[in-house]
Amino acid sequence: MPATTTLKLPDALKSRIASAAEYAGKTPHAYMLEALQAQTELAERRREFVDAALLAREEVAQYGLVYDADEVFSYIQSLLEGKQVERPTPTKL
Repeated sequence: MPATTTLKLPDALKSRIASAAEYAGKTPHAYMLEALQAQTELAERRREFVDAALLAREEVAQYGLVYDADEVFSYIQSLLEGKQVERPTPTKL
């Protein structure tokens, strides 16, 4: 069963939410649930992105191997065009 949470909204925000919800054909409750869900998912995706970036930075620091971005983009473009190409090779920093 869902838990009840109380939000104290400023009158101006409550009015804006009601208007936006009506325009979207939803109740203010449903509109707020969707907004909270979307913001939570966005925060989680952002956190996963940052975690992946930090891990990549650690790997570069540990192994010192990197790929040239232009070579990677050319490789991907060639693959999309159906060409047979060799993978880019990493270089040591």
